[in-house]
Amino acid sequence: MTAAEAPTPDTAPHLSAAARGDAPRVGVLGDGQLARMMAPAAVELGVELRLLAGSAEASAARVIPRTTLGDYRSVEDVTAFAADVDVVTFDHEHVPAEVLDALTAQGTPLHPGPEALLYAQDKLAMRRAVEQLGLPNPHWAAVHTVAELRDFGDDTGWPVVLKTPRGGYDGKGVRIIDSSASASAAQDWFDRAAEQGTGLLAEEKIPFTRELSAQVARSAVGEIRAYPVVESTQTDGVCDIVVAPAPRSHPTHMEDAASIARLIAEKLGVTGMLAVELFEITDGERAGVYVNELAMRPHNSGHWSMDGAVTGQFEQHLRAVLGLPLGSTAPIGGPGGRTVMKNLFGASASDLHAGVPEAARHAPEAKIHLYGKEPRPGRKVGHVNVVLAPEPGEVAVAAAELDRAQSRALHAAALITGTTTDD
Repeated sequence: MTAAEAPTPDTAPHLSAAARGDAPRVGVLGDGQLARMMAPAAVELGVELRLLAGSAEASAARVIPRTTLGDYRSVEDVTAFAADVDVVTFDHEHVPAEVLDALTAQGTPLHPGPEALLYAQDKLAMRRAVEQLGLPNPHWAAVHTVAELRDFGDDTGWPVVLKTPRGGYDGKGVRIIDSSASASAAQDWFDRAAEQGTGLLAEEKIPFTRELSAQVARSAVGEIRAYPVVESTQTDGVCDIVVAPAPRSHPTHMEDAASIARLIAEKLGVTGMLAVELFEITDGERAGVYVNELAMRPHNSGHWSMDGAVTGQFEQHLRAVLGLPLGSTAPIGGPGGRTVMKNLFGASASDLHAGVPEAARHAPEAKIHLYGKEPRPGRKVGHVNVVLAPEPGEVAVAAAELDRAQSRALHAAALITGTTTDD
């Protein structure tokens, strides 16, 4: 597998805007919170952000003035939208191949490009690419029948993680098959996969100690900057809490995680933000880090950087897709600093804003980010960040202070979402 050709500096998207004499124009496909959080960074950089949204009430459409209503799955809608932007980027990976091909034929710069985006869209393609790059995968196989699933499980051990190759996110498109006897429960998935002309991805249920995420930015001119590797805690398969940089870190594992993300960005030709989700095993013969999934866009595990790094991931993504010099990824709290990020999930509160005053009073150090989304149980509706710096004379944030910060972030989140009545 060879690296995609990096554009030369004289073809960087921002230079076409300079020749035109006005602000660079970045078009975004996808109207969720990731597109929404690009807006403040675009304002600060003097970038004109344009959005293709399915609804005027969508999260991003509420804050991006230059919004066009249309369907990201429609070749006609997308090509018309992209006709006068300098570059198109994404807030999700689900744009159909025929739309990407039409944009390429139209000459619209895409970052990331279709050749790279494939590996974030298709988990089977991702597993094959990781294997070809010689990077650590869990044991895996493409399976097309219940019998093949049983063979895989009998060979690698039960339980087995079964995934749909495309369309899954936040725990969707994933199920745990506990035993050979229960494999037949997945027959409906195999039937749908057969209709779509693809198989399913079977993976060993790796005995990980914790989950990590390594993020890098790679620009349209090939520059790469890595963020500190973070620890991610999942609830029901969804990212819930992130601590950055990851505490209690095994130095070799952190170096390996960052190197894996850098290599994937280079060899797959990623432009923009790349998140590599990883499993860490700390003991035994299999100690090390293993690739879980890829995301080629800003990612939930990087929301901490909005307040906790010199350059947040949304600003960095815009810099990268425009070919601008990348910003520092250093933690605001210094080498020993930490940031705790806690997601907000829709719960009992119908008005999130009603809980903001109490959250701000109880945790004034918490930075609150709401997404303008109607609360529903389990739906991501915002996040809070608590940034920490070491006490004078200390080289790192103490474990007890990190625990207190996490408790304050959890309490602020609960007050906003209505999951506590504590005063």
